[in-house]
Amino acid sequence: MLDRVRAGREFGANVYSTLDVLWVLYDRILRVSPATVDDPDRDRFLLSKGHAVAGYYAVLAAKGFIPVDWLDDQGGPASRLGDHPDRLLVPGVEIGSGSLGHGLGLGVGTALGLRAQGLLDPRAYVLVGDAELDEGSNHEAIAYAGATGLANLTAIVVDNSSATHGWPGGAAARFTVNGWTAATVDGHDHDALHTALTGQDNHRPHVVVAAVDTGE
Repeated sequence: MLDRVRAGREFGANVYSTLDVLWVLYDRILRVSPATVDDPDRDRFLLSKGHAVAGYYAVLAAKGFIPVDWLDDQGGPASRLGDHPDRLLVPGVEIGSGSLGHGLGLGVGTALGLRAQGLLDPRAYVLVGDAELDEGSNHEAIAYAGATGLANLTAIVVDNSSATHGWPGGAAARFTVNGWTAATVDGHDHDALHTALTGQDNHRPHVVVAAVDTGE
């Protein structure tokens, strides 16, 4: 089914640009499975870039979180799979997302909640688009996570150069100036993504910038 998503980029560039990141997360990084979606010790993944949801659904189906045949009616009037994910309808989805700019703040809250409960192993992972970083809510989330050393938080920025203004030094500089560790890699290179996503330290939040072609 991932090949179906890739073929002809039929679901659009925003989906194609996130698909490899999503696959590496669910195939090689996240400690969560269909059997552990309610386990307090699971990792949490938050898709802030909700309009890229078709690729997300494809990965959830490939990994057994949802039935494959649900994909055939995505967006239909009786479907659980809306044009943005709904945590109340789709197993494994942690947040309902759609309006851009909220996911990273929710990720900060999730990471803080895990820390407050003494859950030291789970991490919160948040996937955002580079244009989302223009939102002021993300500035606050980035600054707060860096200032408090929120080391159980990882952000993944899919950078297709769609931000209005951009940042001197690249998207990673948006985070490192606030105390995050950072890595920038090819957003379609699975091994590079895996290495970057496992490269965090134990004292600071971590960001991976997944750079993709500007046409995506």
